[in-house]
Amino acid sequence: MRTRLAVAAAAITALVAGCTTSGGGDEPAQEAEGPASLTFWNTGSDEHAAALQVVADIYKQSHPDVTIKVQALSWDDGHAKVLTAATSRTGPDIISGGMSWGIEFGELGGMIDLNAQDIGSIKSQTRPEVLKAITSPSGAVYGVSFDNAFYLLFYRPDLLQKAGLSGPPKTWEELTAAITKLKAAGVKTPLVENWNTFEWLPWFNWLKQAGGSLYADDCSKATIDSDPAVLATATWAKQFREHGVPKAATDSAAGLANGEVAMAIDGSWVANAIDTTHPQLKGKWQVAALPTGPAGPGTFVGGRIVGVMAYTKYPKAATEFIKWLYTDEAIQLLQKEVYNKSGELWLSPRADQIDTLTTTDNVKQTLKTTMETVSGPPNCKGWEVSQAEVTKKLQSVVNDNVDPKQALGEAATIMNNNLK
Repeated sequence: MRTRLAVAAAAITALVAGCTTSGGGDEPAQEAEGPASLTFWNTGSDEHAAALQVVADIYKQSHPDVTIKVQALSWDDGHAKVLTAATSRTGPDIISGGMSWGIEFGELGGMIDLNAQDIGSIKSQTRPEVLKAITSPSGAVYGVSFDNAFYLLFYRPDLLQKAGLSGPPKTWEELTAAITKLKAAGVKTPLVENWNTFEWLPWFNWLKQAGGSLYADDCSKATIDSDPAVLATATWAKQFREHGVPKAATDSAAGLANGEVAMAIDGSWVANAIDTTHPQLKGKWQVAALPTGPAGPGTFVGGRIVGVMAYTKYPKAATEFIKWLYTDEAIQLLQKEVYNKSGELWLSPRADQIDTLTTTDNVKQTLKTTMETVSGPPNCKGWEVSQAEVTKKLQSVVNDNVDPKQALGEAATIMNNNLK
């Protein structure tokens, strides 16, 4: 994150000064004549890029004048590389990346507003909470949802039964009670929490379940210091300070396999990876929605957006490929290829495609239930550059015994300053 901010600080001035596409790319470039050769920078693993290349090659069979070369970007430096490409106006035609990247780069003039390319069908197939997260306050959509990921509770039914539990915890109170019983039954680490462990992402689940929010709906001010947010933060902190949840990331599948872990809060893509990496666990684990808080269920939804760079010579060809990625054919190809190449579960934004996944009925039903309760990152100005400092304030509650109200008040000040 520090590297990301340093690069951003150096590049934003150049991007704003140098872009010939006005703020937000409302008028996409004129389509060049002749066959389109497109470069797609896909943020993620080499295996995911390879899967996407297979899909792109199949697209070419019905679109012979369009050639797409997929290249993998790592999450470590992907943001910096895309920002540099936008600054220099050279690089890929299509990019995928974090859900807030589209708004960030689009507002700087680095990506086109896809609304100008007739994406009504895509928007109608995207959950409202996800669409809100990727739509700028002005209504522009610089990147549509490419895939989704959210938190689930993975668990070993046999370990829960040995501890006298009839099933997975369904509320905060039941979660605390389950941890206590599992410890008494000899489970070394009853609960682990992965996917950006001990950062703002998993904390966000507790925030939503408590009824809190990061900003006001109109992005006029930060609301991270509200009473529900204080309750969420205090409860989240207790799991580390009192209940033995590790602050460092752990291998959920390995822990479940050796019996040292009974429950794991982790990303949805793990659902298929457990059996792939630990085949001896097949049929011995289950998944459930996260325990609910006083305001009900809720989970953070992440994933990637996919959009078109403002300098491309082929905005129409690039957008048509993105539209095709929402078809049944493309989605089911990606599900298959990602599973074959990485063993992971690839989840389309289209909920109606969950039944086509290669996974268990338990996973499918839990995905459907959880998708009804998701909330994405805020679309407010300055959130991308506020995240690292907000995480530090949250961590101070655990590490330094800072009062949650004080820590969140300081976080709100940071967020409000970045709104200006």
